[in-house]
Amino acid sequence: MEQVAAADRLVLLGDVLELRHGPARVAMAAARPFFEDLARALGDGEVIICQGNHDYALVAPWLARRSEIQGQPPLAVEQRLDPSEASPALATMREWLKPASVVVAYPGVWLRDDVYATHGHYLDCHVTIPTLERLGIGAMCRVVGRSSESLVSVEDYELVSAPLFAWLDAVARQGPTGPALNGSITVRVWHALGGGDSTHSGLRSDASRSFVRTRLARLAPAVRWRLLAQAFPLVVAALNRAGMGPLRSEISRDELRRAGLRAMGEVAAGLDLGDAYVIFGHIHRVGPLSGDAEQEWQGRLGARLMNTGCWTYERAFLSSSGADTNPYWPGGCVVVEDSGPPQVMRLLSHLTRKELLAAMD
Repeated sequence: MEQVAAADRLVLLGDVLELRHGPARVAMAAARPFFEDLARALGDGEVIICQGNHDYALVAPWLARRSEIQGQPPLAVEQRLDPSEASPALATMREWLKPASVVVAYPGVWLRDDVYATHGHYLDCHVTIPTLERLGIGAMCRVVGRSSESLVSVEDYELVSAPLFAWLDAVARQGPTGPALNGSITVRVWHALGGGDSTHSGLRSDASRSFVRTRLARLAPAVRWRLLAQAFPLVVAALNRAGMGPLRSEISRDELRRAGLRAMGEVAAGLDLGDAYVIFGHIHRVGPLSGDAEQEWQGRLGARLMNTGCWTYERAFLSSSGADTNPYWPGGCVVVEDSGPPQVMRLLSHLTRKELLAAMD
């Protein structure tokens, strides 16, 4: 928390609560100690909270009320709200964070004239990896008669993504969700199709190894996964013909990174962010790092992309290797000063995997 104490302002880029796994009360109880620790470290500084796709319900009540009022201007790239305007949960989180001041920003916030920060969930409208959310948004595009290429405003992105988020949140409010909705099935399929194979990524985790061993011990499921892998390119081609794409059948770790960055570049272009630094999360891959291809981190219209990575221990992406060889290691952030390029920092890179696991217990 030393770095937090030294900061004047802390921006939390969404998914600060996990609301896809079950009722909000469970997530709130789990998160409260973290926010209270954060408050002690930050003191009377400022906290800006953005919403992501996994905690979209925190800002949904404000969006719903807004839609009922005549004469509202279109949603801009930055709306600043008092937490009590957004939702009761955010009002409670403000109490946990006292004495810090708390502002809610949606879908993002300008930190400087040339630095914009957002969670990045709009990139699911453009990503070419066929995730559950990408397919849901593709279906919604068909329903409303829009293509992903035609999305050029916050209102456009909300039109095709908000209904999907609302449905997922409604399911989670009723009780614990299954792997198809909370995201774990996507990782399982990714590994089964070769995305997590060591020849591509070197990121095989204990959880995924256990999953593979279990499946190989059962002939029928193993055969089903093999058949799925063989049929996957045909399935992707069929989805493209159905107008759900454009999607690609390559799902290696490198393509996962490239697809996310291409998609975020399209969001930056659609939202007219110009050549600003665009800081986002969502894809969990911190960067750019030394050795990364600079052109991959530049949007189509010049936006300079930066990713904060992830602060949770993502077993699907972590192996026994350390942060020096793993861009999914937790603890990434981006430091923004009054001037100069923002800087990627990796605050937990000194910890080993064993130390990370011990800290979680």
